[in-house]
Amino acid sequence: MNSILQNDLTNLEAVLQLTKEYGVDFLKSINSRPTSTKENNIELENKLSIDGIGAEASLAEFIQRFESIIVSSTGPRYLGFVTGGSTPAAIVGDWLATIFDQNSQTIKGQGDISANIEFETIQLLLDLFNLPKDFLGGFVTGATMSNFTCLAVAKQWFGNQLGKDFAKDGISEKVTIFSATAHSSSIKSLSMLGIGSNNLIKIKTLEGNREAIDIEDLEQKIQELNTKPFILISSAGTVNTVDFDDFEAISKLKEKYNFWWHIDAAFGAFASCSSDFKHLIHGWENADSITVDGHKWLNVPYDNAFFFVKEQHKLLQIETFQNTNAPYLGDPLDNFNYLNFLPENSRRLRALPVWFTLKAYGKKGYQEIVDNSIHLTQQLGQFIEQNNHLELLAPVRLNTVCFSLVGDENQEKVAPFLLNINDSGKVFMTPTVYNNKKGIRAAFVNWRTTETDLEIVKEVILEELNLIK
Repeated sequence: MNSILQNDLTNLEAVLQLTKEYGVDFLKSINSRPTSTKENNIELENKLSIDGIGAEASLAEFIQRFESIIVSSTGPRYLGFVTGGSTPAAIVGDWLATIFDQNSQTIKGQGDISANIEFETIQLLLDLFNLPKDFLGGFVTGATMSNFTCLAVAKQWFGNQLGKDFAKDGISEKVTIFSATAHSSSIKSLSMLGIGSNNLIKIKTLEGNREAIDIEDLEQKIQELNTKPFILISSAGTVNTVDFDDFEAISKLKEKYNFWWHIDAAFGAFASCSSDFKHLIHGWENADSITVDGHKWLNVPYDNAFFFVKEQHKLLQIETFQNTNAPYLGDPLDNFNYLNFLPENSRRLRALPVWFTLKAYGKKGYQEIVDNSIHLTQQLGQFIEQNNHLELLAPVRLNTVCFSLVGDENQEKVAPFLLNINDSGKVFMTPTVYNNKKGIRAAFVNWRTTETDLEIVKEVILEELNLIK
């Protein structure tokens, strides 16, 4: 064995202890750690040493060279991109996932059968969301791959309706896709799947500053298809205003027409955890597939997301993802193997941090995380409404505030206003455009965020307002 590698193995406990101490120090200081960095002059190396320097020296060099660019993106005042943190239990699960280093695939047989943990975790998630047990599910890297997985099966379903096998023979017919306010990751998935991002047909949105599907326009377009199949992408929480499509109305359409119904519920799925907002997802149990992101409101580490696909589509899912001409992987119909149910053949045990956090905090814990986020969002919304220099671009519907500076004459000030807020290092928010207006978006999903953090956010906003008056 290489001498440096042998030395690291011999001293592994000490190296891991140093790493743990550094990690704990980081987490202890996360409330005061900057949410943004101005460090832009990092000198990057392009040559690898011949002998290597060992794990402990590598840790020391990392801290010395890169410490300054690690921001508190998992901290309580990072309100950009709907980014959650990592609960203590999720960190435990993620560390163990690295230590165990399992390739989670099979639930029976010899060798690694850690997929049992994933299978159980999916059942726990269905219970958290009060979804029926007739969904199969699995873990992928993020909402993009979750949408991709669901829409890949939808594509196979579409071909099947026409007597075609798109997985084997390629797309030979134009795939009809309807949506009103599809997330960019769904559009990206259409590109990657060969369906074509330009082939999405836009449905009108409801009047009154809404992003939700106009059901009447949707049904009219369905009737124009004259019984031909189609795929519907709907939203459980749009990015800018967290608007929800009417799932009960879509469920009624599903009884009348032949289509694949996909719901992008990357973070909106967690409305089901709130007694006051669970009505928003009534009817979603009738969907064919659902996307949910784990590293958002579930508060587990990147990269983590999962999908649900109705079990009745199991054969279509296997047709889409099975490993053909690989007899060493076994018969896909004989044994449940994630190799044949999702894109990756090689995959870490992403279910483990989710299993740990669900077991640790249960339904009540996640209800409190969700309700706290919504409460803080409403308070920030009220603060915006009460300030004469700020305006809400849309109502506060769940956990995101979309706002701007008052007046068309101030539109050019929005970008520098946000830049200065983020440069403070105390809070981070993201830019957006809504109804042709430049805006700012603040999303609350982090389990650490408190009213004290909200007061700091308000103070930073007021300080920047005073500078631009």
